[in-house]
Amino acid sequence: MLRSIIICPNHELAARLTTAVSETGVVTVGRTLLGYPNATDLVRTLRAQTPEVIFLSFESLEQALAVVKFVEAEAQGLQIIAVHHQLDPKLLRESMRAGVREFIADPFERGTLMEALATAKALLEKNPPAYETTSQIFAFLPSKAGAGTSTIALNVSAAMSRRPNTRVMLSDFDLNSGMMRFMLKLQNEYSVTDAVENALRLDENLWPSLVTTLQGLDVLHAGRVNPSLRIEGPQIRSLIDFMRRNYQVLCFDLSGNLERYSIEIMQECKRVLLVCTPEIPSLHLAREKMVYLKHFELDSRVSVVLNRHQKKAVFSKEQVEEILGVPVLRTFPNDYQGVNHAMTAGSFVEPGTELGKAYTQFAHELIERRGSGPVEGGKRKFLDMFASVSSRGLASGGK
Repeated sequence: MLRSIIICPNHELAARLTTAVSETGVVTVGRTLLGYPNATDLVRTLRAQTPEVIFLSFESLEQALAVVKFVEAEAQGLQIIAVHHQLDPKLLRESMRAGVREFIADPFERGTLMEALATAKALLEKNPPAYETTSQIFAFLPSKAGAGTSTIALNVSAAMSRRPNTRVMLSDFDLNSGMMRFMLKLQNEYSVTDAVENALRLDENLWPSLVTTLQGLDVLHAGRVNPSLRIEGPQIRSLIDFMRRNYQVLCFDLSGNLERYSIEIMQECKRVLLVCTPEIPSLHLAREKMVYLKHFELDSRVSVVLNRHQKKAVFSKEQVEEILGVPVLRTFPNDYQGVNHAMTAGSFVEPGTELGKAYTQFAHELIERRGSGPVEGGKRKFLDMFASVSSRGLASGGK
């Protein structure tokens, strides 16, 4: 079935066209716009509905031609079928000059409509429409609970959203202990659960009710604790596809439990940010997760973020890199008061503070950075010492 939308300011004509199109059995109408949309509304509709065919009324030649020009720039290959209440030779010539191959007129006879759709289908097979999607997808993965991953995910996402013309989506996929709703004092009852359950039918009308926008950042919280929720692969992929068409940057705050859906999300990511602290249990689990992610060929996408780093930490940045075998992409200082103040206010860490500046700089680097590989070599003596100490610490019940 071909996906289509109708743009027609004449309500009666639009109704007759919808009936005729539906009766063909070869095309579905996802949305009917009873007026010529502006650029913002049109791009939102196109990216939500991903139509293959647009039935475009030429009741207003000027506005119709503007839509044709915009569609060509937004989604090459998208087929447009001109519509009018009569077969007007002048409009036919103008539509053809604009590159519109098919023109149908009321009463929309089945044979004529099927011919137009057959032509559109043949062209689509050669050149399907390509909608712009983002590759800027980041997952924040804790080495262990309490590493401060949600705080980093939130504030880096907020810093990204402050960049000009950058729509950012932050999704909390920690379904057992997600913190975004609490940290931001969100009142929206809809959550990731609702987004997942409706993943195959998301559109530009449903989506705004699921997310909460704070200072330009869209947030989808985890909702109430729901460990029994099953998320299937097609649901996650459909949800991410929808997000990729509608945002410049996607950020996912994961639980660290490495659920199947978390692996699915990380496989879509440009970079997986493994957050740890300079402590033995955290570094031990970070290394264990690196090994596990290698089974899914995700190790090349993993970068380490060292949180709550202090000058007199037990392990230096260089030692952490040696332990984990990958560079530490960024260190963040410990600012308990600043983080606590932001959480109390239900907002972000102040951008002007030392920690806030670090978040902003990291946000810019993430979007512009191409990648980094594992640390080469390493001093075995120190690694052996760490393995020994790590084993003793864990055996004694250290958390």
